[in-house]
Amino acid sequence: METTLTITREEIQANNPITVLHLQGWLDAKGEENLLAAARAAYSEGARFMILDLAGVETLTSAGMRAMHKVYKLYTPAEERMKRLRVSICNAPVQVNNILGITGFLLNIPSYRNMQLAIDSFK
Repeated sequence: METTLTITREEIQANNPITVLHLQGWLDAKGEENLLAAARAAYSEGARFMILDLAGVETLTSAGMRAMHKVYKLYTPAEERMKRLRVSICNAPVQVNNILGITGFLLNIPSYRNMQLAIDSFK
């Protein structure tokens, strides 16, 4: 079991260019800054739409959810919240998706069962 969070980045050309961050390991307090640093770097390079691929996330804590919420706030201007989708999640393992659903997290950031559905959500 790998507790370190590793992140790989992918750029997808769609109607709007989309940055995908593939997460592997534990999304917890230790991984929080890794995720924020990767999201901030992509944003500073011009990314405005993001998919967080959680397929490799083994453990999700409140710190991990806080990090994802900070990504949402970075990518979604206040005046666009609840109006335009800029961040989505895909491939969340069942236990991770259950945590996100129970906490109400998915009210702001939708979760899709695969990458293609997440990509299509930005159309």
